Amino acid sequence: MSISADDVLHVARLARLELTDAEVQRMSEQLSSILGNVEALQGLDLTDVPVTAHALAIENVTRPDTSRPSWPRDEVLSNAPAPQDGAFRVPPTS
Repeated sequence: MSISADDVLHVARLARLELTDAEVQRMSEQLSSILGNVEALQGLDLTDVPVTAHALAIENVTRPDTSRPSWPRDEVLSNAPAPQDGAFRVPPTS
């Protein structure tokens, strides 16, 4: 499949890009090559190829999610500038 210079200019306008004539020519060739590769891939028989989300078998390594006691309230509030009623006091905004 071939991409015309008009197609490249149209996409460039949508992307608000200014391209020189040499850039338009180069992009036309490169995009045509990419679409040619996509067409070649579409012709492959992939019926026996399993669907994958990633090319490599990757497994996340994480620790188990277990509950644990929280910090003592007095210790947490010890550095607060003005704790109030066992909680952080947040000054009102104007």
